[in-house]
Amino acid sequence: MDGSTLGFLIWLACGLLLFGIGIRCLFAKKQVGFWANAETPPVENVRAYNRAVGVLWLVYAAVFCALGLPMLLPQSSAAVLLSVIGVVLETIALIAVYLRIEENYRKK
Repeated sequence: MDGSTLGFLIWLACGLLLFGIGIRCLFAKKQVGFWANAETPPVENVRAYNRAVGVLWLVYAAVFCALGLPMLLPQSSAAVLLSVIGVVLETIALIAVYLRIEENYRKK
């Protein structure tokens, strides 16, 4: 197994962990937290909020896994850099979308 395949498998394992977070959020009975070491905001509809956060994590994980595909290309150092920059931009989008979710479900 060459280094690029091993790198992709590690990338994919991280993506599967993110899928696990999304699935856990979808089926959670209690309100899920998004930020580490922070209290969850009071929300009106916990089930809908958890579902929105779960779908957000699932989409994030799918895009994350797709961004790892260039690692399978031969001589892909530029493609790996593109993958890393893509994940940075994706994470910024994740935070922006979560802030909208929190705004929509927060108790008024």
